[in-house]
Amino acid sequence: MAKSIFVNLPVAHVPSSTAFYEAIGMTKDTRFSNDQASAMLWSDTISFMLLSRDFYASFTPKPIADALTTSAVLLALSLDSREEVDAITEAAIAAGGREAHEAEDRGFMYSRAFEDLDGNGFGPFYMDMAAAQTAMTPGEPA
Repeated sequence: MAKSIFVNLPVAHVPSSTAFYEAIGMTKDTRFSNDQASAMLWSDTISFMLLSRDFYASFTPKPIADALTTSAVLLALSLDSREEVDAITEAAIAAGGREAHEAEDRGFMYSRAFEDLDGNGFGPFYMDMAAAQTAMTPGEPA
């Protein structure tokens, strides 16, 4: 079995959050979804589990952070082009999300940032790996 990651996120309203994640291109996996949770597929090995706050609380004794006022994690999403970075960010905004900052262009890397309906932060980015390697290689000694 391939290694997988399931990112569990507390959400205020599972149906609204499910619609948001579908709007940015994820697919709901009905096998692992119900009225308390939606399993949203990002790839074959990465899923976002949207859990009602009450259900999420059953997994931890700690208080649940309010991501609208506190940052706990920023999730970087690699994409295949600058256009895909723009498209997912624009889709997130159109679906009720919030743009977290303006686009950043570092030549070898292009990124934007958005928050979902509950304030969870995402940073979609495109990186030209060859250009990144060149930019990160230290210069020759004098």
